[in-house]
Amino acid sequence: MTTKRDYYVILEVPRSASEEEIRKAFRKKALEYHPDRNKATDAAERFKEVNEAYQVLTDPERRSQYDRFGHAATRGAPGGRPQGFEDADLFGGFGDIFDAFFGNGFGGAARGRPRQGRDLETALHIEFEEAVFGAKKEIEIQRTDRCSRCKGMRAEPGSPPQACVNCHGSGRVRRAQRSVFGQFVTEAPCNVCGGTGQTIPVACAQCKGAGRERVKKKLSFNVPAGIEDGMQLNLQGEGDAGDAGAPPGDLQITVRVAPHPVFHRQNDDIVYLLDISFPHAALGTEVEVPTLRGKEKLKVPPGTQTGAVFYLKGQGVPHLNRPTTRGDEIVTVRVATPEKLTKRQRELLEELQRTIGEESADKGRGWFGKN
Repeated sequence: MTTKRDYYVILEVPRSASEEEIRKAFRKKALEYHPDRNKATDAAERFKEVNEAYQVLTDPERRSQYDRFGHAATRGAPGGRPQGFEDADLFGGFGDIFDAFFGNGFGGAARGRPRQGRDLETALHIEFEEAVFGAKKEIEIQRTDRCSRCKGMRAEPGSPPQACVNCHGSGRVRRAQRSVFGQFVTEAPCNVCGGTGQTIPVACAQCKGAGRERVKKKLSFNVPAGIEDGMQLNLQGEGDAGDAGAPPGDLQITVRVAPHPVFHRQNDDIVYLLDISFPHAALGTEVEVPTLRGKEKLKVPPGTQTGAVFYLKGQGVPHLNRPTTRGDEIVTVRVATPEKLTKRQRELLEELQRTIGEESADKGRGWFGKN
């Protein structure tokens, strides 16, 4: 004689488990052992075992009896099954219960339930300045829209859809099924109308009864100031059309920003590399520095070294969520060393080196060493 396992052990839940915990455990185990998914030789038996445990432990009265008397409380005939039910009846009832939990197709929506339209994705390439200041853009996409002839009704104009005679327009049918624990009433999509509740006497000539068609669509939208490379814009409702009664999907646009020939972006700041000559670095100077909004004057103090940093306040990128707040332009100085010198230039530099002091020359820290 086969010894039946404890229901709590089968579902791997404690004896104090709540009904919700039992339901979650059942979902996990039912997916694991369902014969359509698990091809092990004992999968069918395990699946029946899981369902039996679930049926008992989710019924307060049966659970109470089981907690007091164990399997003796559920035994209606030799072998533990009520008389008059075959394995086919057992699986039929449990199959309906499984479908009620997971829908047709294991975890998908039940057939006939209106489905939201599919989300679409595309990329948008913009210039550096457009990312900084924002821009109005237009793109063209291909998507599925409601049929322009039948307006998504699927029927030829003048021949409207009719209520399904099988489900009386509800899109659902109920059926009673026997199992080891009595009669269960389950509900499923109507197999005549596919769950729509309607039948089409004459299909639309344009969409062939699909209710949808592929179209090219131009969309205009604003790119916000301060957007960064790789960010996404979401245009709600601009994806594929959904089933009748369901909303359309969204369009997700990934923004790609072209690099700038002069500036480099760091968050809301921009970086500019300023090359100056040694005389300007040593003596100081005033230069014009390019910005995204024109030119700005910058004073370079005497003795400026390579790597010195200056800030032009408010000349950076607007904050994406606070457009009135802008970053800075970071000007980094690089003292340029001449690669070719005339004879006169070399003489002047050698004279400069001598005037700076023999100590510097002895230590190898001439002008070229300093910079």
